[in-house]
This record gives sequence, C-alpha cells and structure tokens, in this order.
Amino acid sequence: MSAIIVTSTENIPYEDWLEYRKSGIGGSDASVVCGISRYKSPMELWMEKTNQLPYQEAGEAAYWGIQLESLVKSEFTKRTNIKVKPVNQLLKNEEYPFMLANLDGVCEHHDYGTCVFEAKTASAYKSGEWDDSIPDEYMLQIQHYMAVTGYKGAYIAVLIGGNSFRWKFIERDEELIAMLIQLESDFWKHVESTVPPTLDGSEASAKFLAKKFPDSIKKSQIILPNTAADLINQYNEACEKLKTITEQKQEAENLLKEMIGENETGTVGNWVIDWKSISQERLDSKTLKAEHPVLYKKYANKTSYRRFSVKSVS
Repeated sequence: MSAIIVTSTENIPYEDWLEYRKSGIGGSDASVVCGISRYKSPMELWMEKTNQLPYQEAGEAAYWGIQLESLVKSEFTKRTNIKVKPVNQLLKNEEYPFMLANLDGVCEHHDYGTCVFEAKTASAYKSGEWDDSIPDEYMLQIQHYMAVTGYKGAYIAVLIGGNSFRWKFIERDEELIAMLIQLESDFWKHVESTVPPTLDGSEASAKFLAKKFPDSIKKSQIILPNTAADLINQYNEACEKLKTITEQKQEAENLLKEMIGENETGTVGNWVIDWKSISQERLDSKTLKAEHPVLYKKYANKTSYRRFSVKSVS
C-alpha cells in the first residue's frame, strides 16, 4: 500500500476531523476539483480549505447515508459472501501527501487482492445513473481512493430508494488517476499559495470578490480590456434568457395556483403542490421612522454594499 496513516478516525471529535479535512483533498472533493460536482464549486472548496468559508453541515441525505452505511456493508456481504473490513484511519498518499482517503472499508478480490469498499445511498429518482456504470462523481471518488492506497480495484454498493440494492466492481484506471493527480496537484498549489482558482459563476466566487473588493474609490474609473466586451454580451444574453425563463416559471406557477384555487394542496402523480396561507409579523420601519425617529435611529443598522449594473452610454 502506498498510503501513510495520518490519524485514527475512531471516536475523533468533529472539530478535529474538520481540521484534518482542510489539510488535503479527500475523495468527496475529487469531483469538485474536476468541476463536475452538482453541489459545490472549485472556488467554494478553495475558500473552505483556506478558512474563508466554513464547511457546510451534512444535509439530510448525507446524514442518512452515514446512518445506513453499516446496513449497506452487511447487505453487500450477505449477497456476495465478501467480508468488509473497517478502516478507522485517515490515509494520505506517500508521494502526494495532500491526497487524503477516509475509506468506508476494504475487502479482498480473488485477482486484485485488497480493494476499496465504498457504501452509498441514493434517491429513487437517480436509479438510472446506476444502470450501466456509476455516477461520475463516485467514479472519481473511488479512483481517488485507489490513487491514495495503490489498490487495483474497488467495490461500490448502493441502496437506491430504500428498496433496491446494487453493487459493482470497478478496476483501477491509470489514465483517470493520472488526470486526477494533475488536477488535484494544480488545485492544491492554489490552496498553498492562497491564490484563488479561476473565477466561476458560483456564489462562492461572488462572496470572494465582495470580500476582496469591499469598497469602491469615489469617482474612480478604469479602461477595461477588449475582452470585457465579450463578457458584457454574455451578461446581456443571460439577462434576456433569465427574463424569459422567469416568465415561464411564473406562468406555470400562476396556472397551478388557479388549479388549486381555495385548496391548500394539490397532487398529481408523485408531485405535491402546496399553496398555504402563512401569517408573519413584520416591522413597519417606515411608520417607525416617521413616528419615533429617535428610536428608529438607535436601532437602525447601516450596511453598505457595491451595486453592479451594466448600461449603454450610446
């Protein structure tokens, strides 16, 4: 095995575990670094690793994935007669120490020897992603683990929709691993140098820019490079598309509301549409300011932000 033990993960405090996660790139980070994650952008990951954003708490799906991990393991053994050995250790690659692995387990293969074992749960809506292969983000995750450990194969088992169980064996892909090592090496250089990766359309990129340039210098102006014209066209085209999509969304919403009428809920197939009455108490700041200006001034919070707009002067 080409991996070094970083620490035991048995009964490790959550705060300590987060600190270890910041020290490198884990298996679940691989798809983010490669830019194919559906849940996180490379910029957001970079900000987490450089302590500019807190790690997101695991959502409901991730929570139940952890809770059901032992069940998936035992069912895999029941169906295949292959035992899964737990690995209560955080591992790192000897040559690339920023590459980390926290394995769900390991098991033996008659030709490939010791292999990675990964347990997953998935929504019934995503069952099609498991028909011929496995989702791309999980392929990158287990290839990352094989890169860290040096293992030649990996078993991945999944419980889909709570009532469908599948498992697959995936061989080590040297070409994919070489690509992963290159991309992760490049990304980690950004972390070590604290130089951000290329900006993207994520909320994290917007937060980074707001933090880096919080205030504008009054009456200052700059001549932008010619490439700015392409970005302006991109921005304007996106605004037009957004306007159309927003109108389509609102039309669908209006027609559904008309169908529901005075009812609170409507159903069709597997869909449930709610249109409930909700009461809220809100502070009437305009009246408060007019009738009690001293009190308003005492408790009013002054905030500042930079407003972005694109307009033609011709």
